[in-house]
Order: sequence, then C-alpha cells, then structure tokens
Amino acid sequence: MLIVELAIVVGLIFLNGLLAMSELALVSAKRPLLEQMSRDGSRGAGVALALIHEPGRMLSAVQIGITLVGIVAGAFSGATIAERGDAWLESQGVPTRIAEPAAYVAVIVVITYFSVVLGELVPKQVGLRNAERVAVIVARPMQILAMGAAPVVSLLDGSARFGLRLLGQTRGPEAGVTDEEIRTMIAEAERSGLVEPEERSMISRVMRFADRSVRGVMTPRPDIEWLDLQDDDATIREAIRTARHGRILAANGDIDAIAGAIPVRAALVALMDGGSEAVRSLVQPVPAVSDRMGAIDVVDQLRRSPLNMVVVIDEHGSVEGIVTEGDILKTVVADIETAEEPHLTQRDDGSLLIDGSCPVDELGARLGIVLPPGRRYHTAAGFVLDRMKRLPRIGESFNHGLWRFEVVDVDGTRIDKVLATLQPPLHRSA
Repeated sequence: MLIVELAIVVGLIFLNGLLAMSELALVSAKRPLLEQMSRDGSRGAGVALALIHEPGRMLSAVQIGITLVGIVAGAFSGATIAERGDAWLESQGVPTRIAEPAAYVAVIVVITYFSVVLGELVPKQVGLRNAERVAVIVARPMQILAMGAAPVVSLLDGSARFGLRLLGQTRGPEAGVTDEEIRTMIAEAERSGLVEPEERSMISRVMRFADRSVRGVMTPRPDIEWLDLQDDDATIREAIRTARHGRILAANGDIDAIAGAIPVRAALVALMDGGSEAVRSLVQPVPAVSDRMGAIDVVDQLRRSPLNMVVVIDEHGSVEGIVTEGDILKTVVADIETAEEPHLTQRDDGSLLIDGSCPVDELGARLGIVLPPGRRYHTAAGFVLDRMKRLPRIGESFNHGLWRFEVVDVDGTRIDKVLATLQPPLHRSA
C-alpha cells in the first residue's frame, strides 16, 4: 500500500506542476503570436486568446486547483505516509514523543522539496520557455476547469475586483506592445545573431520615421534646386545642365510662385530638340502639403504625385521645402548618398561632430539625451537655437544632460557643425 500512497502523492505533485505551468504559459504567451497561430487554424490558440482576454477568471480557476491540490497532498501525506514513518521509528525503539513529530517533519520537508522543485520551479521554467506552444496545449483543459469551477471562480474574481477598488485600482486598458518593448526585442535579436546591426538600425529609423513631421524629412528651402521660368534661354539651359537631381522645381520669378516641376532627363532631350520653350512645356503640377503634416502621411501624397515630389508650405503659403522618395529612403537608410557627409561622426577622442541638419530624434537616441515631447524643432541646429535662444557665435557652448555642445561652424545664419563632448563626473555635478 505504501507504493500506492506514494504514487498518489507523486500524482498530486504532477497535477500541481501542470497547473503552475499552465498559469505561467497563459500569462507569458504573446498575443500577436497566438493570433497568428489562430489564423493558421489552431483551435487551441483561439481558446488561449479567450482565456487571456479574461485573466481574472483564468487565474482564479488555476489558483483554486493549486490550492486544493496542495491541501489534499498535505493532508494525505500527513495522514498516511507520516503515520507509517511514525510506526517504523517506534519499531526501531524511538520513543513516541520523538518519533511522531520527527516523522511529520521529515515527510513535510520531503514533500515540500519535491512540490517546490517538481510542482513549481521546473514546470514554470517549461511554461516560460515555450509559452505559446504550452498555452495552446493546455488551453482546452484550463477552459474546462474554469467552466467546472464557475461559481467559485465568479466569487473569487468578484472579490478580487472589489479588493482592487478598495485600493483605488481600476481596471486599466489592455496592455499592448510599446515602442520600448519592440526595441528591446530587436536588441535581444541582434545579440543572439538573428538580426544584423544594420537591420536593427533600419528598423529603429523606420520607427522614428513614423513619429516625425514632414519638416523632419524634407529638403529645406535653402537647399532646393529650382529654375525661374522667366529667365532667358541661356540661364534655363544652364540650370537644367547643372541640376544634381532627377527633378527640378520651376517657378515664376520667385520660389514661392511654384509652377510645378520638370523631369531633368526629359528637359535635356527637349533642349536639344526645341530649346527652352520645349522645356517650359514639360512643367508638371506638384502637390503642396502643410508643414504640420506627419511624415508617414506624406508617403501617400508622394504616391499620388506624377513626379514623386511634394512641396511643403507653411500657413502663409511660403515654400518651406520639398520631399521626394529619396528623402524618405535616406531617413530609413542613413547616409545612402556617399557624396554626403554622415550626420554624426565620432572622433578619436570620443567626441561627436554633428551636422546641423541631423534629425534631433536621431541625435537624442545616439547621445541618450531626453528631448521635450512638445518640441517645435526637428534638427540639431534647431536644438541649439532652442537652447541658446539666439544665433550663436563660433566657439559658444552649453551643457545638456551629460554632454557639452559647442558650435564649431556657422555658415551665415545656418548652424553647420556642432561638437558634442561627454563631460567628466566633476563637470556633470557642477
């Protein structure tokens, strides 16, 4: 009979481990993966999603099972195995006043050890390492358990909600995946070799791109190539011949009087065949968007534009810049044009030489500095102007966070280069 009693205790410990593994697997399973498995035809994934949707009822049912198993295992082992141990010790000449407590303590220690190791730690590790797979397997049994214990589950779930209300804790919205969690998962994938460093950089840029406004990706007004349709033939011919891009803006007298854009390749052919009048006939309209539009919304406007170009204007109708598919691509793939200098260049002494046009969110991510959420600037130059409240002179500097920023080059009214140097602890405290 001892073998049967031991088998019952082992079975109870195994059942406790199954419940503990199921609980942790359902709590740890990632909802997007379960949804994908459900779309692929997994019924267990659908049941698991239903259980996760009502975590209070699922946890109450599991807790009922674990509690009952623990009570039964403790009572059974104390009433049977401990008594057998007590009798055996007495048969060996141990006094009853010593044999009885010694047997109970020995049985409790052994049962507790195996309950903790085999009934908690090992199953939970299995459930944590294979959360989605285990959740799909145990979802149906857990659903049956929850249905069978529905009255008690409802009582416990309602009591838990009442207790939360007494503590001032209301039921919050369902937790989703945050940007920080995505970045953490990508960083972990890079450390494990599943994602290349350049892939991680591109994914991070795509995520930042969605948070930018159109001003953060456009080619600014001073850098726009354009030709005046009212110029003479020689000037128009020279503007077409020296154009550095595939399209060039065309205006009537002033850049704010935009007439459209001209494809440069077609214009070169037209110059050979018909002169500047043929070039003027190639002007195509270009959509105009507000400088307050989000960068992600501009992509749709670019698809609709005949020349894949949009003009960015402010509330007064003045041209602030242009956006092409090249601007979008450079935002995702940094420094794709080898003729351009990188936005951030690390020097031998550890300092960083920063281009004034460097996107400020990229600057903040690289230097680990906190930027105000409601900022109205989009570049490193705007960051410097916001801190200094005026156009700085070469050599002027300021501190922000752990870094010292020094203006090293100013081109007219444009801040061209800034040097960022990490400050030693003494200077930081000062």
